Amino acid sequence: MDKGKISVVINTYNASSFLEKTLKYLEGFDEVVICDMESTDNTKVIAEQHGCKFVTFPKGNISICEPARNFAIQSASNQWVLVVDADEIVTPELREYLYNEIKESTCPDGLYIPRKNMFMGKYIHSSPDYQLRFFRRDKADWPPIIHRPPVIDGVIKNIPSNLDNVCFMHLDDACLYDRLRKLNSYTEYEVLKRKNKHYGGLSLLFRPLWFFLRCYFIQGAIRDGVRGIIRSYMAAWYQVIMLAKIKEYKWKNEQVNIQDK
Repeated sequence: MDKGKISVVINTYNASSFLEKTLKYLEGFDEVVICDMESTDNTKVIAEQHGCKFVTFPKGNISICEPARNFAIQSASNQWVLVVDADEIVTPELREYLYNEIKESTCPDGLYIPRKNMFMGKYIHSSPDYQLRFFRRDKADWPPIIHRPPVIDGVIKNIPSNLDNVCFMHLDDACLYDRLRKLNSYTEYEVLKRKNKHYGGLSLLFRPLWFFLRCYFIQGAIRDGVRGIIRSYMAAWYQVIMLAKIKEYKWKNEQVNIQDK
């Protein structure tokens, strides 16, 4: 195992929409591993055309990628692993930064990487979305829970957000219909994760309000004009739906318990 080499790991399921472009920007890395969850499109063909190492994780009833993350990471051959989504570009500046970083004795065990996102046709101006995606393979454990980052046994640092183009570029600019569909799906997992937490009635008022204000002012959506207002409302709406589903889950369980008595 060469300490100066980096493996790129991509989890996929029917990822052909952006995968071709994503892989073109990974030239120069030592290895690219595609961990596929039994795609039914031409994801495997694209991966083979680019000389990727291809492994399969049984999908079953799984609809998120996190349960397959550890399997994908352990399929890599090198000590350093960069996890990339199938709709992200690794800029040449980011690739150069990572290779320079691992040469240094002070290199941390994990790095948060800034990611620039699109919304309604344009890259947004707000603060970047940080992703913990670069780490030593033997130091990482990825919980099988939606939107959870890996747990790194060691030192973790952020790549400064003011470095020109040292970032991921998120290609996916989902339409509002798809964003709302994902919101519905993601909040289902939130219910399972938070069902034992208590959220009072005031949470339905103040939690969405806080998320709107955080997105609009603190995260900088105010700089994106009308797009920023819409995005902030969607951040608040996510919280409304999540809290409502948690309430529904608890009320239905209470009713079942009453009927069982």
